[in-house]
Amino acid sequence: MNETPVSSSAAEFSAAQAVAAGTDFAELKVSAAGLFWNEFRPADGACRIWHWQHQQARCLTPDGFSVRSRVYEYGGGSFCLGGDGLLFVNEKDQQVYTQALEGAVPRALTDDASCRYGDVQWHDGLVLAVEEQHGERVEHRLVALGEQAREVLAEGADFYASPTVSIDGQRLAWVEWDRPAQPWTITRLMCRTRDASGHWGPAQCVAGADESLQQPRFDSEGRLYCLSDRNGFWQPWGEVDGCWQALPAEPADHAAAPWQLGASTWLALGPRSYLASWFEEGFGQLGLRTAEGRLERFASAYTRFRSLAMDAEHLYAIAASPISPPAVIAIARNNHEVSVLAGGAEVLPARHISLPQSIHYGSDGQRAHGFFYPAARSQGAAPLVVFIHGGPTSACYPVLDPRIQYWTQRGFAVADLNYRGSTGYGREYRQALHLRWGESDVADACAAVEYLAGRGLIDSRKAFIRGGSAGGYTTLCALAFHDVFRAGASLYGVSDPVALGRATHKFEGDYLDWLIGDPLQDAERYHQRTPLLHAGQIKVPVIFFQGELDAVVVPEQTRSMLAALQANGIEAEGHFYAGERHGFRKAENLAHALEEEWKFYCRVLGQ
Repeated sequence: MNETPVSSSAAEFSAAQAVAAGTDFAELKVSAAGLFWNEFRPADGACRIWHWQHQQARCLTPDGFSVRSRVYEYGGGSFCLGGDGLLFVNEKDQQVYTQALEGAVPRALTDDASCRYGDVQWHDGLVLAVEEQHGERVEHRLVALGEQAREVLAEGADFYASPTVSIDGQRLAWVEWDRPAQPWTITRLMCRTRDASGHWGPAQCVAGADESLQQPRFDSEGRLYCLSDRNGFWQPWGEVDGCWQALPAEPADHAAAPWQLGASTWLALGPRSYLASWFEEGFGQLGLRTAEGRLERFASAYTRFRSLAMDAEHLYAIAASPISPPAVIAIARNNHEVSVLAGGAEVLPARHISLPQSIHYGSDGQRAHGFFYPAARSQGAAPLVVFIHGGPTSACYPVLDPRIQYWTQRGFAVADLNYRGSTGYGREYRQALHLRWGESDVADACAAVEYLAGRGLIDSRKAFIRGGSAGGYTTLCALAFHDVFRAGASLYGVSDPVALGRATHKFEGDYLDWLIGDPLQDAERYHQRTPLLHAGQIKVPVIFFQGELDAVVVPEQTRSMLAALQANGIEAEGHFYAGERHGFRKAENLAHALEEEWKFYCRVLGQ
């Protein structure tokens, strides 16, 4: 019996088309030579630098190179402008290369196979970078790299980010933190000043109480600023009138959790003036706050802004909206006119796109958030796919996601959730997952089904749940400990937190202690929240997708969970992809995973 008719438009938007629409951009840089960005295309999984000048774009990265850092595994800050060209981190060997703008072959600036580099910045003939050295232990430091020199700028802390130098070259600032803190819990803003002989003086802590700081900036007069969540949201603070104080700001997060290096969601312009993006009820805003306190808003058609840059005539951003995928945009400062420089191509006709509806609902006496996408041309209550983002300290955004449209085109509604612990709703909401991972997030996923069903929007008997990485853990917990979902999908998801803690990398080495507790002292809590140990409680089908080179969630975890379910007679299947790491990048694998997941749910529904 076919329980749920598939939309007639299903054949019009294939998995391959959904994946092909996944072109993304990062790290805008602007100079007198033009605008530059890093562009990822799923066709080959490579990242390449593009240059916009004279109203046209050209690719600068030659075949055989891909511009991507793997510092902290998640990378970021993979290129900068400097000298007569650019400098970038090559994905394959993680070394820094220099390249002239006019047709030159990239040339290696570093040659140390034990090191990775990220968050690269250019200053006075040197590349400032976070250096990650792999030996008996993994060590991080800030360094300055030149043709014949390497200078250590800061070491001793466990982690570093965002090296930045004032325009006059007299001050160096960065963010650092020590284990067991995470960059979104407690960090320090540090600064060094040049002495009369031109050498850097001792490091001083500018800010860093019980707060998270990110994205330090200097204005043209050498004053230092940073985003701090001291008042409950990531908002601009800085050196104003001789003291460290909060700048006038909207009561909202002005950044996402710093999982990657090199973020730019705000730019300091003067004592009380800055350009910034922020979130209002999950929707992104862009505005320039003047020294007089006036707020000038831009590009209201877009709902997420990243990688801000500006020059005398234009503001630049990577922006997306509910009907358009990520694009590089330029906004004229005089009349606010928006020009699309790259990306933003039509994925589907606007009339066929399911638009996000903001939802807020009760869960365990608390309030949870998310976005609901109705099924296309749905008649009556539709089956539901609940999307659980990774992190878990990350977020979903109300922008066009071709994967979501793939589902809605096939008659499924989608709930994309910002469960408790997600970014974008302030520090308290972000901290709500402390020691509650596997409980609060799972409760929010289950409550979303009840909330939507109670309004007649979905059929609760046909609810599915899927998630990647940490979202895969939430998925498996929901299937093991609750009888809400018909089936689920885990994409490189955590099934054994204790095993994850033993095998994971340094950046997340203490994250599980914060999310669940100490593995020894809280062993019973771990036992209660380990899906692998409760595989016998899962009574519904599960499909798994896993990269064989994953260093975050190692393949053995997924194989163990899959085997446990199959041994119990549960319908379960696994797909393993050679050459993929944590998060798939190759178009053929992305399309295959999406289509196999859909087919799996269709079989569960008897279609």
